[in-house]
Order: sequence, then structure tokens, then C-alpha cells
Amino acid sequence: MTQGDGTVQVPTMLAAGRRAYDRCDELAALTAVKGSIHRFHLTSQHAWANALVGRWMTAAGLRTRIDAAGNLVGRMEGREPGLPAVMLGSHIDTVPDAGRYDGPLGVVLGIEVAELLRDQMPSMPHALEVVAFSDEEGTRFPQTMLGSKPVAGEWQDEWLDQTDQTGTSLRQAFKDFGLDPAKARTAARRPDELVAYLEAHIEQGPLLEAQARPLGVVTSIAGARRLALTITGEARHAGGTPYDRRRDALVGASFAVLAIESIARRRDIIGTVGAIEAYPGAVNVVPGRVEFSLDLRAETDAARDAGWDEIRDTIGRVCAERKLNFHWTEEHRAHAVVCADWLMEAVADAVVVTEGSAEPVPRLYSRAGHDAMVMADVTEVGMLFIRCEDGISHAPAEAVTVWDVALAVEAFATATRTVLSTDRSRHA
Repeated sequence: MTQGDGTVQVPTMLAAGRRAYDRCDELAALTAVKGSIHRFHLTSQHAWANALVGRWMTAAGLRTRIDAAGNLVGRMEGREPGLPAVMLGSHIDTVPDAGRYDGPLGVVLGIEVAELLRDQMPSMPHALEVVAFSDEEGTRFPQTMLGSKPVAGEWQDEWLDQTDQTGTSLRQAFKDFGLDPAKARTAARRPDELVAYLEAHIEQGPLLEAQARPLGVVTSIAGARRLALTITGEARHAGGTPYDRRRDALVGASFAVLAIESIARRRDIIGTVGAIEAYPGAVNVVPGRVEFSLDLRAETDAARDAGWDEIRDTIGRVCAERKLNFHWTEEHRAHAVVCADWLMEAVADAVVVTEGSAEPVPRLYSRAGHDAMVMADVTEVGMLFIRCEDGISHAPAEAVTVWDVALAVEAFATATRTVLSTDRSRHA
């Protein structure tokens, strides 16, 4: 299956790449909406996906189980039972009308790695696990990453009271799926059970494509804050209210949106207003209140927070000048996560061997969130990025090539073999 230096033979690599690529197509067929991909946490489509991926795991030599949070876990022992594991993983849930590679590609690549390293595992000082997380996107319920958070020991019982758009609570969804909601927290893994967590994922951006490189090393995952902003003025008749008497909340919000973009560009952070609504929303009424969202991300928490401070102060000044009131609440915060140096080097060395190029391996931070940022609370993490066409993700046009997937199989297998063989005490 592999050569003496641990690299994968080309015919085997191509076959594994094609199989992983085709398996993403098979998973795409498991959807709640015909003609597009809708696969959400603790639904029948999730159960079908667990069953299909479980068969693939079993065929690769992994022993499977569904944990208390609904995650599918496959395990292959090392030279003796019960050793700490190197975990490979990603998620199998999707956003509405999704692409087919965000999440599932990382899962099927993990299975291919297990198959490629199967014959070597009896000599390994660590076990190998592959996990298909049940929820990363947070599409069905307000809380995101309901798969990896319980595994990382971050479960909160109050989440069970959250409801989806149909009014079904998370507690009831657990029961409908055949799980005991009272046991969700038992999915937690201890740090001494894991050596490291590695994740392969499409980049979801255009940087690798711009460099004509198929693979890259993730250095860190962006710290994010999500805020709900409200600007309040006074609703009055559009025809009868002169400009000097208007307190137009939508005009104030418009200045705010432009300020967010300007500040984010200058500071090299990411600020996005993705939702905005004006009230009362009549064509002949000056808007009296505007509610809008802000998704703020940066490579470091310090850069993100400094950007928010400037944005907040700028909007505050605009509102004061226009006699508007400005209010905000924070709805979500995730700290930036730095990948472990030794795991970054393992991934980078594997990419060098795979590509056979003298060019430096691209190193880039992830602007999107991943299960790896949660798993960093319980073990060290590393990530491999795979080029995607035009950087498109979270959309049906999401695309990768079979060749890039094949290269990812080899690089991910080589990096995993290195981590499996590493003396864990050096990095404890």
C-alpha cells in the first residue's frame, strides 16, 4: 500500500483520490431537498449518512460506534489496545443548498488514510481514529458545532432547550435520533486519550488557486465575533418630514455598513454585514429602526477586537451626529486557534514530499471556522488545506479536482504516519 518512506504509490494514490471524490457524490445524494444538498444535525439524512460512512469505515478496517452526541467514530488500534489516538476528522452536516466537499471531503480522506496505513498500524505507538462530526454548521439549531463541542468537553445542558424552525427542541431531536440527551456530555474525550487532531478541508477561499498550488498548511483559524447591531431614530412620514427634521435610521446604518468595510479593509480583517432589516418597512415612511448583523474575523483576537473598537466608535460618532441611538449585543465569540508547530511541520513536510516541489509550501490562516478550533481545547491540532475552484464554498458551485484530492490523500497519509510514529512525550 505504501512505500518504505511512507509515501503512497501513485496508482494507489490516484485510486484513493478517485474513491474519495466519488464518495462525496454519494453523500451528496443524502439530502432532504431533491436537487440540492440539505443535510442537518440529527435528521434522517444524518442517520443515512452515518450508516453509509460507517460502512466505508468498516471496509477500511475501522471499528465503528456512534457516540452520545451522534458523531460517528471509527477506531483502529496500534501495537496494543487502548493507546492514545491520533484523530482525523471533519463534519458531514451541511448548510442549506450546500456544496459537496465542505466537511465530507475531510471525512472520506480520513477513511482513505486509515485504509492506506492499515497494514502499518500494528507497529504504531498510537491508535488511529476517524470521526464524522454530526454538526459543525449550526444550520438546524442556533448553537454551532454541536458535534465537536461535546467531544471537547464543552457541552451545556441548556442547549437542549433550543428549537429548530419547526419548533422541535434539541432534546426531542436527540430522542428521535435514538440518543439520550442526558448523556450528551459523556461524548467528551480526555486530553490523555488523544495525541493530536488533524483535519483536511477545502480552503473555502481563492489563495491557493491564485498561487497555482493544490495544497497548503493552515497556520491558525480566525477568531470570530458575531454581533447584533441596532440603530434607532424616528419613524415619520416620508413626504411631510424635511431633511433637517429627519432621524433616518437606515441612512445611519448605511454609513455604518460602509464604515465597517472601510475599517476592515484598512486593518486587514474581515467584517461582513450579512443581514439587515428596516422598520416599519413601508415605502412612504422614514425608517425608525434598523437591525443588522456583523460577522467579524481576524487572524488574531487582538486584531479582531481592535477592529471592533474602531467600528463601534465610528458608528457611535455617526449616530451622535445624526441624533440616532446605537445599541449592540454580542451573540457569539470564538477565540483564534493557532495550529501546533510540530503538526504544521508534519503537514508541510508531507506536502513537500507529495508535490516534489522546491517552492515553499503555502502557509495561510483559515478565515472560516472548523471543528479543529473546538478540538484545540482538548488536544493539539493541525490542518491541511485543499484548493477549491475560485474559492467558492457554501454553494452548489463548490468544486475540487480528482488530482488535487489524490494529492491530498498522499499528503494527509504521510503527515498522519509521521504523527502516529512520533513520541508523544516530546510534545506533551
